[in-house]
Amino acid sequence: MEKTLDVNKDLNCCTGILLESFDQLTSVASNKEGLLYGVPVSIKENYSYKNHDCSCGVVVNLEQPAEKDSVIVEVLKRQGAIPFVKTNLPQALLNYDCSNPIYGQSLNPHNLQKTPGGSSGGEGALVGGGGSLLGFGSDVGGSIRIPCSFCGICGLKPTPGRLSSLGIQPIYRGQKSVPSCPGPMARDVDSLALAMQALLCDHMFSLDPTVPPIPFNKQIYQSSKPLRIGYLESDGYTQPSPSMTRGIREVKALLEQAGHTVRRTHTHTRTEGGPLDPCLRPQVIPYYFPTWLKKTLSFLLKSVQNLWKQHAAVEDYIHETVSEWRRLNIDVLLCPMIGPAFNFDYCGRITSVLSYTILYNLLTFPAGVVPVSTVTAEDEEELRHYEGIFKDHWDKLFKQAVTGGEGLPVAVQCIALPWQDELCLRFMKEVEQLVKQSRK
Repeated sequence: MEKTLDVNKDLNCCTGILLESFDQLTSVASNKEGLLYGVPVSIKENYSYKNHDCSCGVVVNLEQPAEKDSVIVEVLKRQGAIPFVKTNLPQALLNYDCSNPIYGQSLNPHNLQKTPGGSSGGEGALVGGGGSLLGFGSDVGGSIRIPCSFCGICGLKPTPGRLSSLGIQPIYRGQKSVPSCPGPMARDVDSLALAMQALLCDHMFSLDPTVPPIPFNKQIYQSSKPLRIGYLESDGYTQPSPSMTRGIREVKALLEQAGHTVRRTHTHTRTEGGPLDPCLRPQVIPYYFPTWLKKTLSFLLKSVQNLWKQHAAVEDYIHETVSEWRRLNIDVLLCPMIGPAFNFDYCGRITSVLSYTILYNLLTFPAGVVPVSTVTAEDEEELRHYEGIFKDHWDKLFKQAVTGGEGLPVAVQCIALPWQDELCLRFMKEVEQLVKQSRK
């Protein structure tokens, strides 16, 4: 707790201490068999915890305390974990920065002039700053993965529906086009796997019968069978920063040296003008459109028929992508992860770069992030000559956003097919271990 308060003093990443955690210490011994016995955990502010607000950073939501714990909090307690602090998020969860009028701006643990990312930015900052061993966020377009990348930690966006979302507050209920998922954030992949194993238990399946009762498959996670890996260096939409490209090339080389099959894929280029657009349009970009365009779009999107067409396009796109994986004969995909951490006031202005993360929310594929390097002076020098694919306003903004990142974490993204969360984690673990060995 002291460490957490120290970190919070510098980073402003917590929204409140859960004082009930002290009471829990008196009864936690009854859960000695729990997989997370005695582990203090942090939770994003929108996770319901009895008698505490879930404001989502919106003033009108204050003083409406939750009547009971979210399912994940309840299961964590049953497994012996002690939720002890809530963490910051952007106002209404509508950004991948981490600032709101109630709790203010959170800062990056590696550089106080940079954002920790969002929307699970308080978690990223607290775990990355050493104030929490294990945290829980939520992800609808990269909201677990971006803070993990920016703050140099590991995180998993599971398959939607694998973990219960009951009691986790969205800002808009009923948004079904791109499902939000809760997921773990920690300093190593084993911690993520243990968290998933702990949550995927009979207690969660009985508290929320809408969750498929699929326990964690340790055999897949611990397998050492060589993987067939697809490799993507750019999505053809936003040119990666030099450190993003270097990070992914280094990991590709390590995987090949370790005996895995790595083959180049071009899956994403098909998204230009394709079904990625219906996802991005209602999700993110409209918040930054001029009012006249917002009104036009809202009129169009009110049409049920249009919504059905959008859902059909998404379904087709998922099946096309799965077919492409089958054709390429790949188990998992290695692709770039947005980074390094942005300068302040850019997250709300650059939505184009979210194509690297939001695509996997649309596809419902599990996606994890692993830190693999740090930005070098050479990366910074190369960035000076960065022009981007389209050499347009967005490319210029992205260059400005990531400038001055020397020493900041660099991550890669690991993807698997739906319901293959254990395989996704296994791939992440492989990347983590190979990077560690290469440093020795």
